[in-house]
Amino acid sequence: METAEKNKILQQTFNLLKYTFVILPIAAGLDKFSNLLTNWEHYLNPAIAGLLPFPQTTFMMIVGVIEIIAGIIVFKKPEIGGNIVAAWLMLIAITLLTYLNYLDVAVRDVVMAISAFAMAQLAKIVNQK
Repeated sequence: METAEKNKILQQTFNLLKYTFVILPIAAGLDKFSNLLTNWEHYLNPAIAGLLPFPQTTFMMIVGVIEIIAGIIVFKKPEIGGNIVAAWLMLIAITLLTYLNYLDVAVRDVVMAISAFAMAQLAKIVNQK
């Protein structure tokens, strides 16, 4: 396989991952304000909810803002944003695992975290314009 073809495949793979981690965190973040996709409070570990000095709804809106910001960072600086999204997803997965609930979602979030990390690594070698 020629180098130009390899570079094209690498760029396409990077772009697919990048725009996935731009769109999905922003969409999930926006949904924290409307709960159209799901009731996000169900995913909150009760131990954490009990420590909050404000309602769970407020906490989820704060989470939504963080997710929207993370998606924007991925768009602007994917090598940094990818690591932020990867860490964020791992924190969510760990929280779900310690709660021993929604284990399927925890596993999915670990896989997505690995993908976000891989995208951040690809950003280091893909020619950014």
